[in-house]
Amino acid sequence: MASTYETLDRALRRAFDALAPGADPVLRLSEHADYQANGVMALAKSLGRAPREVAVEVVDLLELDGVASVTIAGPGFLNLTLAPELLDHQLRRLLDDARLGVASAPVPRRVVIDYSSPNVAKEMHVGHLRGTVIGDALARMNRFAGHHVIARNHVGDWGTPFGMLIAHLEDVGEDAAAAELSIGDLDGFYKAARAKFDADEAFQARARARVVALQGGDAETRRLWRVLVDQSVAYFSEVYAKLDVTMTSDDVRGESFYNDRLDDVVGDLRALGLLVDSDGAWCVFPPGFTNRDGEPLPLIVQKRDEGFGYAATDLAALRDRVTELRANEMIYVVGAPQSQHFEMVFAVARMAGWLPDEVRCEHVAFGNVLGPDRKMFKTRGGETIKLVTLLDEAVERAEVVLSERTHDLTPPQVRELATQIARASIKYADLSTERQRDYVFDLERMVSFEGDTGPYLQYAHARVRSIFRRLGEAWSPPEGPFALDTHQERELVKGLLAFPEAFASSLDARQPHRLCNYLFDLAQRFTSFYDACPVLSASGDLRAQRLALCALSANTIALGLSVLGIEAPAQM
Repeated sequence: MASTYETLDRALRRAFDALAPGADPVLRLSEHADYQANGVMALAKSLGRAPREVAVEVVDLLELDGVASVTIAGPGFLNLTLAPELLDHQLRRLLDDARLGVASAPVPRRVVIDYSSPNVAKEMHVGHLRGTVIGDALARMNRFAGHHVIARNHVGDWGTPFGMLIAHLEDVGEDAAAAELSIGDLDGFYKAARAKFDADEAFQARARARVVALQGGDAETRRLWRVLVDQSVAYFSEVYAKLDVTMTSDDVRGESFYNDRLDDVVGDLRALGLLVDSDGAWCVFPPGFTNRDGEPLPLIVQKRDEGFGYAATDLAALRDRVTELRANEMIYVVGAPQSQHFEMVFAVARMAGWLPDEVRCEHVAFGNVLGPDRKMFKTRGGETIKLVTLLDEAVERAEVVLSERTHDLTPPQVRELATQIARASIKYADLSTERQRDYVFDLERMVSFEGDTGPYLQYAHARVRSIFRRLGEAWSPPEGPFALDTHQERELVKGLLAFPEAFASSLDARQPHRLCNYLFDLAQRFTSFYDACPVLSASGDLRAQRLALCALSANTIALGLSVLGIEAPAQM
């Protein structure tokens, strides 16, 4: 069954196509009517005719019986008012639809999403927040859409620093190292190893020897390296669980996973005639990439010392995802500074034939998390803030807010609810910001129950659920048609019917903030409705109608938050 938007859009496109095939009606929700089509002006321009004249012809061609009435406004805007029978039909359909009008993909796609990507033996810090939260939201949204999602956590677990870390592990002992890493003191372990490396030449020699042994496949060195990796990955999993992120240890594919494939990357590029010796390094020069002086930019595949850089590993990972995982889409959720790197990697993969034209490959870039001074968010001492520290502080603040609002919860209930609020606060602040933009991390504002925040939406949902607790009895959908006699009822219904398009727009553009904006708008529409339209004090079919609107509002907010990775408590 088509959504309300789809029903109108299809009818409009048939009329527009009769005048100019492919013309876009540009259909939007409107304050002047239920919907407005703004595409007549562009259509008239392409035809070389007056907009009002074209608008009249479009209206004559429209087939909207039982769907909507249409009027022409201004130079050619088409205002559409939905027919009562359509509204009634669509509302009743939503009441029986757990997906609230969002259809599953008719042809599911295999979507590989690369996100989070911390480094072994280094703490997950605020710099990992956006990649983790945005990536997980996109994974959830794609799963809800019916696609097969394969998450990939491309952790840094290889390279010269591991000689230093393995040597330090030897010194402190495996048990002590495991204990230190398991409690999350990854930064402390790394800094201690670095301090010894900088101060002790004998330690430096041992560290370098371990690098050679690691790269050469020495069994004992590999075993010690695996201790570091396993302890770090276990700790990362604890952080993900704390944040309620779906990433698991099974999704980890570190740099080491692709290490044995790097020679093939170089060899195959050489066989294709794409490698160029540039001052001792082997590079590919994809067309269209130049520096400030207009000189071609290289993608360095193998360095002068015969070592491999990020480009070789990313090319090997891409090949694996296309050939082994059979991806139809690949999404890389990585910070904006890496945009050119990924553009060049994708271009080289296309040149080599490793990335077929039918496989969509996209770098989903995001901005930075800033402190109140609008600089990179760090502690007063200049240290990068641990992600678990932010989460713990958010829970504490949420507990304080709850203590001021409610007194009928037990301590365990307060802790559980505070954790849900803290997660919502942090995730929503991130997701509701257009991802390419930086945003200021202001925990006090994030935890607030007022304004465009996660807790506000959680409270809006709980407020609706409270209506049914006060009702204290079962309710049934109205027997007669929805009257929708008030402006507030109609505005709420317009919002409820728009959920499928809000979800699709957010998913297609990889922009979670669009769904956040929709949910905040819907919550405000519900507040206006609830303030103007008595529910429990109404009677008969009118009460049943308004209870149905309340139920749909709660379900829509809960579902929308869920696909973003945010819980919707029933009581707050």
